Amino acid sequence: MITNSGLPDWLTDSWRRTLRRRCLNWYSDNARDLPWRHSSDPYEIWISEIMLQQTQVATVIPYYKKFLAAFPTCLELASADEQHVLGLWEGLGYYRRARQLHQAAMIVRDNHGGKFPTTFNEVHNLPGIGRYTAGAILSISLNQPHPIVEANTIRLYCRLLGYDADVTAKDAQHLFWTFADWILPNRNCSDFNQSLMEIGSLICEPRNPNCNSCPLNRICKTKQSKRFDEIPRPKQKTQYEDLFEVAVIIRDPKTSHVLIRQCQPDERWAGLWDFPRFTLGDLQASEIQSDSDVKAGTKHDVRKAVRDRCSIDIEEPTWIHSLKHSITRYRVHLTCFQSEIKVDKPKRITTVDSLRWVSAKELADMPLSVSGRKLAEFIEDK
Repeated sequence: MITNSGLPDWLTDSWRRTLRRRCLNWYSDNARDLPWRHSSDPYEIWISEIMLQQTQVATVIPYYKKFLAAFPTCLELASADEQHVLGLWEGLGYYRRARQLHQAAMIVRDNHGGKFPTTFNEVHNLPGIGRYTAGAILSISLNQPHPIVEANTIRLYCRLLGYDADVTAKDAQHLFWTFADWILPNRNCSDFNQSLMEIGSLICEPRNPNCNSCPLNRICKTKQSKRFDEIPRPKQKTQYEDLFEVAVIIRDPKTSHVLIRQCQPDERWAGLWDFPRFTLGDLQASEIQSDSDVKAGTKHDVRKAVRDRCSIDIEEPTWIHSLKHSITRYRVHLTCFQSEIKVDKPKRITTVDSLRWVSAKELADMPLSVSGRKLAEFIEDK
């Protein structure tokens, strides 16, 4: 039964004390040695929290170290060029995080004297920072008492409570936030919240929870019922939409420079650079494994698309590679060609701000999309 507080009526103060004690004791002995755990600077914790969104810890660590080496303070991040920020973010994905990070740093510089704010509302009002992130930054860095609700803790809360309904529903979110606030201690909030996330990440895994090592196994409803396959309720599988696209490496034979294009604000990978890319309706990339597999007329269509979008003429393109990658709900099938320009002077297109001719060395230092970076390997090999 759910009480007026929104919590199950079987929860007791004794149960809560047991949970707090066991979490803190376990964390003291088992916490991973992560670089951001050596800091109490809200700015550094902020960087780690944004990077950790939808990204695994092992992937984040080298990016975090490199990013802080380049921008050790919020003022230095605010003063940086966006291209530099995106370049250091390259490979982490979800590049909107990096752009919002840069925007927020400029707000901190202009409105907070360059010092990262320390009140919940001020932090929550910064771009890219929601309720969870604001609370996590302040509780982890400054030990402020803010509850934590994110993917790992939601799974842990579901199992502790035996909650088997839709976790995305409004009632479920209210329950999780109420529960997280109820279990939060008055002291040691930093370690306590991190212990919850750590247990959720390392022990209470989605498919194979390691209950024997869990400090909360004796008070866990799902452990008692053994309904691990049902709690939390399995998510519906993502239904991917197929996108068939073409990318072209275009060289200037006189300089060996290649043509790249900056993605615009309303496009995928806004702010990053990529090779000219477009769609061709009848091109099925998954069927192409050699230049001879390219259907008749496709190369003509590629040349026309380049002429229309880049204002240059190219020689007949040749197929070099086909690859697949996923972006949010899309499965992109990318067919890659290479060609050379016909015009004598590529300078004729400098009036198009989003286009630029660069050398292979310059390309190495520019922020590219993941697929763009893979294509760049073909330039280095030539």
